[in-house]
Amino acid sequence: LLTIDEGLQFCKEAIQKFGKVVIEEKFIGQEFSLMSFVDGENVIDMPPVQDHKRAYENDKGPNTGGMGSYSFENLSLPFLDEQSLKEAHNITKKTMQALFQETNEKYKGIMYGGFIRTKQGVKLIEYNARFGDPEVMNVLSLIKSNLIEIFENIINGNLGEIEFENQATVCKYVVPEGYPINSVKNEIITFDNNIEVKVYYASVNLENNNLIMTGSRALAFIAKGTNVKDAEQKVENAISKVQGRVFYRKDIGTQDLIQKKVTHMNDVLKNEI
Repeated sequence: LLTIDEGLQFCKEAIQKFGKVVIEEKFIGQEFSLMSFVDGENVIDMPPVQDHKRAYENDKGPNTGGMGSYSFENLSLPFLDEQSLKEAHNITKKTMQALFQETNEKYKGIMYGGFIRTKQGVKLIEYNARFGDPEVMNVLSLIKSNLIEIFENIINGNLGEIEFENQATVCKYVVPEGYPINSVKNEIITFDNNIEVKVYYASVNLENNNLIMTGSRALAFIAKGTNVKDAEQKVENAISKVQGRVFYRKDIGTQDLIQKKVTHMNDVLKNEI
């Protein structure tokens, strides 16, 4: 649909056929993920992370499960302020309380909110009752507390303080050629094991000592650093040595792309978009 008139015509046809339409509010701003540990009474947020859903560089192409993500050493993001994080936190807390009012049971576990900062404040896009992928790799690599104890405290309803390292993280996924629409399959992928970053195996099988891609995201490379530039360079040094019919987004975690996000948010706040 290209115009308002075309949209109205589509709505009229939908009402005639189905009896109703759903109208969604358009949000303009910058998205971020804020995952929280929840014990039914308390909410403790993990550091916010920005995921990159689009397949190609400069946020072009079809949506994917997530091509990579980054977090900042100050445990915020450069286009967020303290008020934005408070707003997102309060939305999660109110949702937790509403779940109890609705079900008379306390929700215990992970609340993974997809939020967006707009001119009108922080808005909720969606919730998941799980960790986010790839964002979980960013935040859990920073956690200083014992994760098992956190889960036990959630179950027992006495979630205490949780500490995170003041370091930046960058994660990038290697994916098969053609992903996500027409991925190549059953192709070998290799990488150098002698690297200083963590590698997480995703849609690959081990056959005859070879890693075989099955069609979706294959390997995730993640590193910590004193800042995002440091972490991104570590990931780039490792991921650039991967061999096979693959590609990845080189721009995730780079200063150029992050600055575009900041500039866009500033323009939104100034009503220039």
